[in-house]
Amino acid sequence: MMALKSSPLTLRLAAFLVLLGAIAAVFQSFAPSYLSENNLHALLRHMSVNGLTAIGLTFVIVVRHFDLSFPGVASLGAMTLGWMLANDYSLMESVAGGIGIGLLAGLINGSVISYLRLPDIVTTIATGGVAVGLSYFYSNGTSISENFFMSGILDLNDAKFLSLDMPVVILLAAAIVAFIVLHCTRFGRAFYATGENRRSALFSGIRVKAYVLTAFGLCGALACLAITLLVASSGAANVTAGNQLMMPAFAAVYLGAALFGAPSIPATLAGTLLMSAMLNGFTLLAIPYYYSDAIVSTVLILAIGIFDPKLTTLLGGLFSRKPAR
Repeated sequence: MMALKSSPLTLRLAAFLVLLGAIAAVFQSFAPSYLSENNLHALLRHMSVNGLTAIGLTFVIVVRHFDLSFPGVASLGAMTLGWMLANDYSLMESVAGGIGIGLLAGLINGSVISYLRLPDIVTTIATGGVAVGLSYFYSNGTSISENFFMSGILDLNDAKFLSLDMPVVILLAAAIVAFIVLHCTRFGRAFYATGENRRSALFSGIRVKAYVLTAFGLCGALACLAITLLVASSGAANVTAGNQLMMPAFAAVYLGAALFGAPSIPATLAGTLLMSAMLNGFTLLAIPYYYSDAIVSTVLILAIGIFDPKLTTLLGGLFSRKPAR
C-alpha cells in the first residue's frame, strides 16, 4: 500500500478537481445560472482581482513573513488612481501612480522588517493603518468617479483579447511572469531558500534582506494592480476598496499550499479559483457576507487540516505500521 506521506502531485491534482467539481455541482443545483457563460465570465473577472493580490502575497509567504497592510495600501492606491484620473492625468500615468504607491508601501514594509528587524505583523498593521488614513486626504472619504468614462479605465473591465476578458488576460500575464521568476530562475529559488533556512541562505551568498524587501514590494504593487481592476469594474474609487481583499488572498494562498504541499504560483491560482467559485455561488444565492465568510473560513480550516503534511505523515505512519503479534 502506498504511504500517504508520499502525497504525489497526481493525487493532489485529483483532490483539487474533485473539490472544484463538487463546488460547481452544489451551486448549479441551487442556482441554474451558475455555469452559464455570463456567470463564468463574472467569476473569472472576480478571480482576477483576488488572484493578483494572492500572487503578490505568495512571495511574502514564501519568505516566511506576513503582510496585513495590503488592503489599506490597495485603498490608498485606488484613491490615488481616482484622484489622478479626476485631475486629467492620462490612464497610463494614473495606473502607474496607483501601482507606484503600492510598490513604495511594500518597500517601506520590507525595509523596516528586513533591515530594522521589526515584527512583520505589527509593522504591516501600522503601514496599512497609515495608508487608510492617507486615502481620506484625496476627497475627505467620498468616492471619486470624475473622468472615469472619458479616461478609458472602464475598458480594463469590458475589453477582450482573444475572447478573454481583459482582467483575465492581465491575471494570466502576471501569473506567467511570476511563475517564470519564482520557479524557473535562480533568482526565484533564492526566495524559497530565504524562507526555508535564512542562515543557510545567507552563508550561500543570498542577499536575504534584499529578497524580503523585494517580496513585500511585489505584494504592495500587485495589490494595487488588483484594485485597479476592481475600480474599473465598479466605476469609482473609494476608501474602502481594499477591504474585501484580505480574506480571499490569504485563503487562496494557504488553501493552494495545503492542497499542493507548498506555496507556489500554480497552487495559489488553484486556491483562488476554488475561493472565487465559492464566493460567486454565495453571491448568486444572495447569502449574507457574514455567512459566506464563516463558510469559507471553515472550508479553509478543513482543507488545511486534511492536506497538512504533518497530518498526512501521521496517517501514513498509522496505515503502514505493522500489527503487533
